[in-house]
Amino acid sequence: MTNDFQYHNIVAAVDGSQATQQVVAAAINVALRNNAHLDILNIAQVDQVADGFSNAVLSDQETYDAVHTAEERLNDLKAQAEKAGVKEVAIHIRFGNPKRVIAREFPADHHNDLIVIGTTGLSGMERFVIGSVTNYVNRNARCDVMVVQIKNTQKAK
Repeated sequence: MTNDFQYHNIVAAVDGSQATQQVVAAAINVALRNNAHLDILNIAQVDQVADGFSNAVLSDQETYDAVHTAEERLNDLKAQAEKAGVKEVAIHIRFGNPKRVIAREFPADHHNDLIVIGTTGLSGMERFVIGSVTNYVNRNARCDVMVVQIKNTQKAK
């Protein structure tokens, strides 16, 4: 029996944390095996502070700087994927709620058939209070989800 199933449009959801490299590496491997297009996605949450209990608001310049820095880092990840041999790579920065954007909005807009995302960096209490983006995406996405188990690369002291 042969398996004719192939992914065509993969999205790697990254947040700049230590999980980013592992998520991108996994997404590159899947893209290469499937000769697939790879989208690398970052969600900019410039309103995250203002939506909470704080009255802090980012200025236009601070917002621009944050997005510009994210774009530079995403371009580095794009170059890494291209160097590995992925033929079609695009970077994207979206604004909004990461849960909804990753699970539904972005894949609908870009016809992704696989989401690659890392396990959460939150503590147990933070996951309870805030909720895990990965858990939400895994439960609500309309396409396949590959959850990369993040291995702590720092040695215990």
